[in-house]
Amino acid sequence: MTVITGADDLQGLLVISLEQAVAAPYAAGRLADAGARVIKVERPEGDFARGYDADAKGQSSYFVWLNRGKESVALNLKQADDLQILKNMISKADIFIQNLMPGALERLGLSSAELRAADPGLITCDISGYGSNGPFQQMKAYDFLVQAEVGLAEITGAPEQPGRVGVSICDIAAGMTAHQAILQALYARSRTGKGRGIEVSLFHALADWMNVPYIQSQYGGRDIRRPGLHHPTIAPYGAYRCGDGRQLLLSIQNEREWQRLCSDVLQQPDLPENPKFSSNVKRVENRAALDDILNTVFAAHPIDQLAVMLQTAQIAFGRLNTMDDFAAHPQNRFVTVRTTGGELQILAPGAVVNGVMAPLGAVPDLGANSTAIRDEFALQSLITISLAR
Repeated sequence: MTVITGADDLQGLLVISLEQAVAAPYAAGRLADAGARVIKVERPEGDFARGYDADAKGQSSYFVWLNRGKESVALNLKQADDLQILKNMISKADIFIQNLMPGALERLGLSSAELRAADPGLITCDISGYGSNGPFQQMKAYDFLVQAEVGLAEITGAPEQPGRVGVSICDIAAGMTAHQAILQALYARSRTGKGRGIEVSLFHALADWMNVPYIQSQYGGRDIRRPGLHHPTIAPYGAYRCGDGRQLLLSIQNEREWQRLCSDVLQQPDLPENPKFSSNVKRVENRAALDDILNTVFAAHPIDQLAVMLQTAQIAFGRLNTMDDFAAHPQNRFVTVRTTGGELQILAPGAVVNGVMAPLGAVPDLGANSTAIRDEFALQSLITISLAR
């Protein structure tokens, strides 16, 4: 019996991705995982993300994560022959993704609108920093800068210092948003035969994710402050230091859990009757006094003992793990990725289809497929194909 893993769901689709950095490679990479043929178009010196670090057996950790299963062709789009190769590739594509600076494609005669006019079935996806209009349209946009612009850095970190989210969350948000929109466009095309133009920006993708603090601030009048390792509107919900120096986070979501925490873990069954702690609103107002009580109890026990106590009381908790702790986490799933530097075991994609992890493709070297792709999409080859048809 054949087990469907999703690895060939998009087989037969051709994706041309003129991409660099993170957002567009993320979207195109997920299409490659699903079986699409993805050709990564790089400048002659390569996607600059190749040089972010050399931690993945000599290659960039970002590049290995984002570019498995793709083909790579190196083109100099300032040269007419290479530009023609790209145009030939797009003429055969189902999906065209790009994240160059706004206006760059228009200067090459490759605007998404013109491409779709020539091929109404084509799906185009333009990814930018701030969108195709507005006063920030031409500004360079990198992940950390956009985190600051959307207010995320202001509400992240310790009370005394703003902080950066530790992964490229703006890029990932834009890549996820683009991937979702492309899949939706494919579904629509299966019914109508028509492609569509998609625009995604780092700013707007993350702005969507910022709706909760935005609504709280603009409609609730709430002063959104940096809570550090504490939830801004729920208490107790945060980190407490245990007797062995490690930190453990617990989360109380309702009054029943609060009562169990008090009786079974804190050994203070009457604490919920205290007016300072009788509701979540009161506990948030009196967070400092509440934290003093929890810190005293937690300091008397090592983390493993507290974990057992909380599990027995059915209180949700999590350990503040290091990256080494995380690497050894028993819930991890791993997949193998092949590079020219050797195989790596990386963390698996989040979705499992029919209980099976699909294998992932290899990570291409710069221009690994250039000769074959140039031959395939050369103008004479296209003429020959057309005549044969």
